[in-house]
Amino acid sequence: MNILLVGLGGMGTCHYMNYLEIEGANVAACVGRTDSDQASAAKWNLPIYESIAEACTTHEIDVIDVCAPTYLHKALVLEAAKQKKHIICEKPVALNLRDAKEMYAAAEENGVQLYIAQVLQFTREVETLREVIADKRYGKPLDGCFERLTACPKWSQGGWLLDKEKSGLLPFDLHIHDLDVIVSMFGKPDDVIFTECAGEGKAYAEQYRFQYIYHNGLNVSAEAAWFNAAIPFTARWRVYFERGMLICDHNGVTGYAADGTVTEFDITDPVIVDCGINLGASGWFYRELSHLLDCAGRGVPSPLVPRQRVLDVVEILEKI
Repeated sequence: MNILLVGLGGMGTCHYMNYLEIEGANVAACVGRTDSDQASAAKWNLPIYESIAEACTTHEIDVIDVCAPTYLHKALVLEAAKQKKHIICEKPVALNLRDAKEMYAAAEENGVQLYIAQVLQFTREVETLREVIADKRYGKPLDGCFERLTACPKWSQGGWLLDKEKSGLLPFDLHIHDLDVIVSMFGKPDDVIFTECAGEGKAYAEQYRFQYIYHNGLNVSAEAAWFNAAIPFTARWRVYFERGMLICDHNGVTGYAADGTVTEFDITDPVIVDCGINLGASGWFYRELSHLLDCAGRGVPSPLVPRQRVLDVVEILEKI
């Protein structure tokens, strides 16, 4: 399957490194305009173009993978849809519900699929949570708590990540991962309340605490932060059930049943790929991109990242 890679920054690099390991995947060309894009294309020996249309005219392309900064997603996805190619787009799809709906509509009108790369859905940790909820081994979930914390990122070219109009800031860039998992596991919440804080002179909130309201009695809370503190990246969650608890942290995923049984779940990825950036080596993106390419090859939506859930998450984040 021939892939056109659009944007060769951090995520573009990550996707490229994983495509090298996926059988049948071939990055045929790329699109980029920065000096960094040009340098990466030269390093990888890829032809580089300034537009999707130009690249598609020159090469046989099956899938267009949009890894450009968030504020460029809409224009690039609309251009890709016109080429009648299936599209993978990094999260978030867009910064408002109107744009997201327009992007999906353009894909539908042109007879192609739009896939949003919500990578946590393809981790063994979230797969385990999905299985435990589905088989009801601990009963129904009663409470969930999700945490995603890091030092304020400084890596974005041109500082676009700290510009609300370009990135959506912390909710759209960081918390979106946990919110996508929350909605996928428990359904769309009925409401959300939250607190936020920021140091003096900061143009953006540095930390949020969210309380997602479910009228069925379920409690779900989350915290997300770009701290002005040199803390290590921390991502963890726990879900309390009627007859046990599942905890995901640096030790892995552990189940604690009410009868005293402790289960250490196997979350080992059979394939590990070095992403070439500060994300380290994992099987996350290999599993994600393998799945999305398989769906594209069959011309079907992804069951793990369905359109309505993507729209529900954007709607909640836009409200926040």
